Amino acid sequence: MMGVALALAVALAVVPLLGTPDYFLHLGITSMLVALAGTGWAMMGRFGLVSLGHGAFIGTAAYVMALLWNEAGLSPWLGLPIGVAAAMVLAALLRYPCFRLRVIGHYFALVTLAAGEIVRLMIVALRDYTGGSLGMTPRLAPDNAFAAMQFSKAGFWWMALLVWVFGIVVWWWLDRSMSSKALAAINEDQDAAASIGIHVTSEKLRVTVISAGVAALGGALGAQYRLYLNPESLAGIGLSLQIVFGAIAGGMYSLLGPTIGAVFTIALEESLRVAFGTAFIGAAPLVYGVLLVLFILFLPRGIAGFFEKRR
Repeated sequence: MMGVALALAVALAVVPLLGTPDYFLHLGITSMLVALAGTGWAMMGRFGLVSLGHGAFIGTAAYVMALLWNEAGLSPWLGLPIGVAAAMVLAALLRYPCFRLRVIGHYFALVTLAAGEIVRLMIVALRDYTGGSLGMTPRLAPDNAFAAMQFSKAGFWWMALLVWVFGIVVWWWLDRSMSSKALAAINEDQDAAASIGIHVTSEKLRVTVISAGVAALGGALGAQYRLYLNPESLAGIGLSLQIVFGAIAGGMYSLLGPTIGAVFTIALEESLRVAFGTAFIGAAPLVYGVLLVLFILFLPRGIAGFFEKRR
């Protein structure tokens, strides 16, 4: 599967050179960044650590990067890793008490959901800096676009492709590490895993921090690409559920599953937008919810898992 992913990356690298229209480049960039966030979520989701609040980490990284640029003039090239690091620290602070107090299952999911809403409300409350519910726009720098990370569509395509490959490599590395075996054992029986010497809290915390960092990287770059930040689209429950839906629909147990799910999600979203326009504003969330139930019932391993089973 890793060979397929690398071959796909090589093929995608030449797409901007073929005179591809900007609209399709936009869809591709969005799909790759959503796929990166979904890949990050799947790193912990496939071990039973179901998070409904990854929007908290994405919002933290995106707003830290944008505020450092707007308020301190720090280039997004430096602000991005600082923002991702802040998201990883937040993940550690939020999840460590959960793991120490053995908060698992649907209780863990509810805690993550609450964490996402807390971050969203904090962004709204700090409206003097973040713009609140109206959102904010990173300061434009047409004279120094590279330092401001404000590229053309083709430039962002290659950057999105680079970070997507990075996410795939991290997933592959984690899947082949001893942590993967330890987390699988913890998912089966936490007490039994601890009895054979597995450090349950540290293993869970490690995969959570990595997951948050990868997802935050994709989300923050997505905000930089759009040059617009809004608490609903970057830290709200809608974003978190979109990531969960994409990962489950594509197959969170497969290397390319979240990528397949992201392409499916973006294609579905665009189709609904064209079909309904503004006549049915809630079309996408409604269809996501119905399809999520159907996937859980009939395709629990997602689209990628279905084809792997058939093969």
